[in-house]
Amino acid sequence: MAQKPDSYVVLNDGNKMPVIGFGTGVDTAKYTLEQAGESTKVAIDAGYRHIDGALIYGNEVQIGQAIRSKIADGTVKREDIFYTGKLSGNNHTPERVRLGLEKSLKDLQLDYMDLFLIHTPVEFKPGDDPHPTDENGKLVFHNTDIRETWKTMEACRDAGLVRSIGVSNFNRRQLELILNMPGLKYKPVCNQVECHIFLNQSKLLAFCKSRDIVLVGYSVLGSGRREGWVDQNSPKVLEDPVLNTVAKKLNRSPAQVALRYLLQRGFVVLAKSFNPERIKENFQVFDFDLSDEDMKSLDGVNINLRYLITNAWKESPKYPFHDEY
Repeated sequence: MAQKPDSYVVLNDGNKMPVIGFGTGVDTAKYTLEQAGESTKVAIDAGYRHIDGALIYGNEVQIGQAIRSKIADGTVKREDIFYTGKLSGNNHTPERVRLGLEKSLKDLQLDYMDLFLIHTPVEFKPGDDPHPTDENGKLVFHNTDIRETWKTMEACRDAGLVRSIGVSNFNRRQLELILNMPGLKYKPVCNQVECHIFLNQSKLLAFCKSRDIVLVGYSVLGSGRREGWVDQNSPKVLEDPVLNTVAKKLNRSPAQVALRYLLQRGFVVLAKSFNPERIKENFQVFDFDLSDEDMKSLDGVNINLRYLITNAWKESPKYPFHDEY
């Protein structure tokens, strides 16, 4: 159980991942890319050492500047920071995997990544456009064998460009395609998925634990109300009455309890906020425990609700959410 701000999990390749990370994805309708960079500095000052980014977020230049500024002022050393980047869906073909990784490293001005994930199993037409569309405005999908993508991910690790490799938004069947592939050199160290009290991912968690794969949770505090991505009528995690009852009893914020709930279940959690006080508050989850009774109460809130609406992706042969888990 995570009890200290510097707690980490040991990945199946021996590398260490801090159990709480700072998410850097930005809703550009509300925030600037520069604000994402400034918030990353606040997070590092608050104690976060795990920074979660992606090429598709469009802000790795700013995130890299923030990390390097905190190295330059002596707050951290490079080896203290665990940076996660992600391979965009338009870069799955073997000849584009390393290009995507090198683009991120160039933007970040870093020599290596700590963790590189396949951002989603859904693959788009290879090219520079991350979400290519046809003349009718429909997304253009592609269907590279994910095992070929994985082999190139392994080669990037062997080249020293990244220290660990994993996946994101994969279901059990898609994970097994990699785990059972002939000549597998490195297992995925983690699977990063949406997870919160309304989608507690218990079955996927059990499967991943059985394969020594860490489950990393995003949208753990719910999700912003971005039009087109989130059902505007969906319930809000931080307003849930059960969560608030537990929080009030413990004199903690609902966000702290929501984070602690996942930590105690064995997740690595990603907390995202651009509010300096909330960034600090979200990191203060190591000095209290939830009782078995509290955990059971929060288990009961699960309704298998996904915030991330990706209906436009459903025509992809690699769409992951048709399966139960």
